[in-house]
Amino acid sequence: MREIENGELKSASLSQLKELCGELREEILATVSRCGGHLSSNLGAVELTVALHRVFDFPRDKIVFDVGHQCYAHKLLSGRAGAFGTLRQEGGLSGFPKRSESEYDCYGTGHAGTAISAALGFAKARDLKGEGGAVIALVGDGSFNNGLIYEALNSLKILNTRILIILNDNGMSISETVGSMAAVLKEMREGAQDAGAVEGSQNAARHDGETSIPEDDVRLFEHFGLTYMGVVNGHDMAELLASLEQAKHALEKGSVLLHVHTRKGCGHAFAERAPTETHGVGAGGGAEYSRALGEELTALAERDSCIVAVTAAMTDSLGLRGFFEAFPERAFDVGICEEHAAVLSASLAAAGMRPYYAIYSTFLQRAYDEIVHDVCAQNLPVVFCIDRAGVTGRDGETHQGVFDLSYLSPIPNLTVAVPKNISEFRAMLRMSVHMDGPLAIRYPREGSEGAELPENAIEIGKFEVLHSTMSDIVLLAAGERCLNLARRVLKRAQNEGLELALVNARFVKPLDEGLLSSLKAHTVITLEDNVLVGGLGDAVARFFQNSGKKVISFGYPDAFIPHGAPCDLMREYGLDEERILACVREQYACR
Repeated sequence: MREIENGELKSASLSQLKELCGELREEILATVSRCGGHLSSNLGAVELTVALHRVFDFPRDKIVFDVGHQCYAHKLLSGRAGAFGTLRQEGGLSGFPKRSESEYDCYGTGHAGTAISAALGFAKARDLKGEGGAVIALVGDGSFNNGLIYEALNSLKILNTRILIILNDNGMSISETVGSMAAVLKEMREGAQDAGAVEGSQNAARHDGETSIPEDDVRLFEHFGLTYMGVVNGHDMAELLASLEQAKHALEKGSVLLHVHTRKGCGHAFAERAPTETHGVGAGGGAEYSRALGEELTALAERDSCIVAVTAAMTDSLGLRGFFEAFPERAFDVGICEEHAAVLSASLAAAGMRPYYAIYSTFLQRAYDEIVHDVCAQNLPVVFCIDRAGVTGRDGETHQGVFDLSYLSPIPNLTVAVPKNISEFRAMLRMSVHMDGPLAIRYPREGSEGAELPENAIEIGKFEVLHSTMSDIVLLAAGERCLNLARRVLKRAQNEGLELALVNARFVKPLDEGLLSSLKAHTVITLEDNVLVGGLGDAVARFFQNSGKKVISFGYPDAFIPHGAPCDLMREYGLDEERILACVREQYACR
């Protein structure tokens, strides 16, 4: 797609702007089809993004995208059209706003709920420096479930500054938005529709009593110090332009919330019908752990009425749709509220239930305090099912699940398990039903099924010897990816006449101290799909300190890992077959 000059956008006619929206949709669809990415959310924000670039003066004006799922049209309109074909490819454009990529991306995002806080910071800095310009927070309705949003709104009057909050309301996060705020926004949308506001009334952006939006709903926002405007049709360019100009003018006197109604996937028939399925495009072809979670948890719940499932707006992505349909009274999607989900799980467990909290590794970071104090300090039987652990690839720094072994392992009472395949994951889930304390099971998105394991095959804190020899070198590998890597190293070493022992370190905490104590090898090599600081290697090195054994660890460095294919990132950032094999050769040469 050609680069769109700012002057061209400012002078374009209404019909030309509509044509541009069509071009942007075609480019987004074509690129996501090749590179993967977030499709339906970006298609739904095209007109809104074009209108924002027409009315405001970026990058002098600042826009902060909440999460960033909807930033593709913004990238295309800010000098990056020529590079858009590199989206989510190693060395190419990020799928999220990224400060190092462009001055138009004033703030990097990737997790929900941060935009209003960030916008307040930019606005206050502007005021203190005596500068001009508008500051805009573009927030989806799914993020309005997140508590950080209300912490920011609570400080709006205190900070005494002015921002424009655009509520992009499509009734969806990844799945359908849930909760009381979702009901309020739905009531407001329907009230505007009843009055014909969303069908094209250019008065829709003005709350003047002409719509049937409930007054109490409007006051909810006005109590925070916001002038409410809406509901605006987010796909009517004329209405959007008029509403944004009106909001820009009102912003001179105080903060404004402009409520815009959009359709996720707009302009693409299948994406409109299936917004959840087209939220993220580009999955690999392997079996998914999430499917096993849903199947196994549903089977366990049929036998145990105390089992409940908890998730934070990730029902379908985590494989729990079948559980929710089978046991709706025992299934809880709390929206994008990771901390709340952790405390809810803790209290359910304290009351005698057995909660399974399913979440992505990168999102569990947000609930760290609650994991420590609410779950583990009380030694409650909550099972954290941690999906997308390790490098996740194309979503980049904000989504790489490479810290969980490090931030979970120091917590007292918590058992940390890493299955070697999906079959072992199923066995760990069955084992978890009988545990008296908290358990974290971390696993990647995709893997192999493996042979079915018998009942009671997993014993807490016990490793599995996969290849035993009298070798002076042993490989300790945690998780499926690292075990596959270790097997390749083992095979190549054997071809060179070098023998290695191979152990499945299926528990990072507690370690199998009995097995470790029995090792005769002088060199222990650890492999983990995690940062090295605080992970398996650190734990094993502490165990063997002053023992005379050499511990060499392979994992990720103290760095944020960018986007790229997982296999390439593993190799580039430390889990490299050639380097490990070279290490083995070196240790043999030193004997």
